[in-house]
Amino acid sequence: MPRTALPLSVPDARLFARALGKSLQDRHASGLTEPPGHVELLNLIARAVGQRNLQSLQALAKPAVPAALPQLPAAVEDRPAPLPLSANARKALLQFDGRGRLLRWPTKFSVQTLAMWPLWTLFDGRRVYTEAQVNRILGAANAFGDHATLRRELVDRGLLTRKSDCSEYRKLPARPSDEARALLAAWRALRRAMPDPASLPVPAVVAAAELKRANPSAGKPRARGLPRATAG
Repeated sequence: MPRTALPLSVPDARLFARALGKSLQDRHASGLTEPPGHVELLNLIARAVGQRNLQSLQALAKPAVPAALPQLPAAVEDRPAPLPLSANARKALLQFDGRGRLLRWPTKFSVQTLAMWPLWTLFDGRRVYTEAQVNRILGAANAFGDHATLRRELVDRGLLTRKSDCSEYRKLPARPSDEARALLAAWRALRRAMPDPASLPVPAVVAAAELKRANPSAGKPRARGLPRATAG
């Protein structure tokens, strides 16, 4: 047997001695007159402390494996630096406004391809969309009113799939390139940087209306003095 330490904890020595003595008596009564061997004696000791056998005692003595620490989000300083924008990714980003809408359809094919990735993120891969739902999403995502071109380009570039009768659309799993991932990160940052309209200052016209509502006499022209009477 391997010589590994096997700690033994006995909560009550009297109970342990009584249990071990009874086991030895039962063994002798069964006709075994020879002293128990090393392994047999260890089994008797294990049963005397309440274990089933030596293996149970050994398993109890094994140190518990510490639980794995929960996976914490990376600290800001430990996160990887954002990928740099390529020239084409920078051009693609300029096609979007601060709300993330595509302002115009790019003329360069490589920029068109990159501009499709932010639109692809607007769809849920677990959903099935009708054409009307796709049109509604893409209609809100562009400012030049051509959702049909965007829908067709997403399908042609393998980012969306559709049935032959155009009754169902699904988002396809895709892996953006490093260039596209850099664009997506910059596009999301652009949307986050857009201020909430509720936090913007009230326009002067609205402020003037509020002032007039609070003081109805404000802004009214003053009455001019009466003309002096002339001698007849």
